[in-house]
Amino acid sequence: MGILITQNTTAKERTWLRSPLVLLSVAVMACGLVLFGQGLWIHAKAYAAQILLERAFTQSIATGEKVKPWAWADIWPVARIEAPRLAASAIALNGASGQALAFGPGHLQNTPKAGETGTAVYAAHRDTHFAFLKDIEKGDLIRITRDDGKTYTYRATQMTIAHWDEAQIDVHAAGSHLVLATCYPFDAITQGPLRYLVYASLIQ
Repeated sequence: MGILITQNTTAKERTWLRSPLVLLSVAVMACGLVLFGQGLWIHAKAYAAQILLERAFTQSIATGEKVKPWAWADIWPVARIEAPRLAASAIALNGASGQALAFGPGHLQNTPKAGETGTAVYAAHRDTHFAFLKDIEKGDLIRITRDDGKTYTYRATQMTIAHWDEAQIDVHAAGSHLVLATCYPFDAITQGPLRYLVYASLIQ
């Protein structure tokens, strides 16, 4: 069965394709595909990096030396963070620069190590390595294994939401404490001023 296309119909179709609404729809769809692709890439990169970081972390414990996850890296793993009830685990890196956070949680360098006196602070992105923080409950255990092989177990005591420059974290607090920090809200697309903080205290 043949289809007759007249010159007039073709002209109308061309006009329709050039309409602002159609062009806007195409642009929105293209942007959506780009953002979707970027989202997949971010998650894939984060997942792949954790495999290499896990390997480097295991070598660090075995050798007592800093082991870079890949040749050109200027970062290295310093701890494993685990939330046993949620079966969540992530290898943390030295420092919390933008480069470090792209691959895993970062240990804020002006805070003590896990197990030491004061408050150790680790930060990570809400949509990758610290996505599990939204499911942490008061009383949950959080286990930190350092690169020297020592493991410390903390119990979550409270969760708070604060402006990034108003978070109440005493890095010199008596005793041994832990704060896991990420951006808030968890379902936001762009970075905002709020932070979600999980506070925990050492139990052993």
